[in-house]
Amino acid sequence: MDTRRRLISTPFTSSSTADDVLAGLDLTGVRAIVTGASSGLGAETARALAAAGADVTLAVRNTAAGDAVAETIGRSTGRVRPRVVRLDLADRDTVARFVDAWSGPLHLLINNAGVVTGGLERTPEGWELHFATNHLGHFALAVGLHHALARGAADRDGARIVSVSSTAHMRSGVDFDDLHFERRAYHPQLAYAQSKTANSLFAVEATRLWASDGIVANAVNPGGVATGLQRNFTPEQKASLDAAEAAGVFTYKTVEQGSATTVVAAVAPEFARSGGHYLDDGQEACTVPDDADLARHPHGVKEWALDPAAAERLWSVSAELLGR
Repeated sequence: MDTRRRLISTPFTSSSTADDVLAGLDLTGVRAIVTGASSGLGAETARALAAAGADVTLAVRNTAAGDAVAETIGRSTGRVRPRVVRLDLADRDTVARFVDAWSGPLHLLINNAGVVTGGLERTPEGWELHFATNHLGHFALAVGLHHALARGAADRDGARIVSVSSTAHMRSGVDFDDLHFERRAYHPQLAYAQSKTANSLFAVEATRLWASDGIVANAVNPGGVATGLQRNFTPEQKASLDAAEAAGVFTYKTVEQGSATTVVAAVAPEFARSGGHYLDDGQEACTVPDDADLARHPHGVKEWALDPAAAERLWSVSAELLGR
């Protein structure tokens, strides 16, 4: 008898938009944080949530750009203008200040921000920048806001974290022996891929640890969307992306379509109490072996990105790095 669990499905597809997902929903009273919301997917996610009535905070590195987005959201939706608070995920002090300044419950934490570099960059601690920003910064933010999320879960019957990952996770698992490329040859695509696998593993362990508090976390792949994230691509990275598109690994989405899966994880009833999953095109993705070919499985999630043992180890290592 086949005892495999049926994958969670929703009515949404690759062509759905964030507004499609939110149609008919009233998010009045829902407090949400969207990181990296000064442009691209983050800005559209924040706009859609605000349009549905959510009280949104834009957590951004560039507050001038964030203010411009907030003004546009307030004007275009007729809703309350989102707040803008500075957050640099690679700067531990700004993460701590953000957490300390937050008061009251939190219902949605959308860990959307990310960086892509063209070469090796490190934080003052010596941490590789992709891993430090895309994973460690969001890890510190979520752990710091755990109490607020628990309060949010108590007053609205659940809180959710959305961790924005990527098809890039299929290129690399997490190398626990050399997280920061101190010994192995550096390649920005592998570094980015490792950070995106870490984003998925975070969702697995956060759900295991916090589901009893009413908090679930899920990872999402927004798909191929042309945003400012690509501005630092090297010619090699651009060529790799073009080759992947030509091979049918992905087709470009609009930002409205790209933000839809994030919003599915944030509000769809199918994921209200179920976490530790990886979503693609609005559905829970099927798991594929670690040696699976990306071109043949463009909508899958590799085993290493959902491995409970790796997720637990990553949480422990991350906490140790951050002194928690």
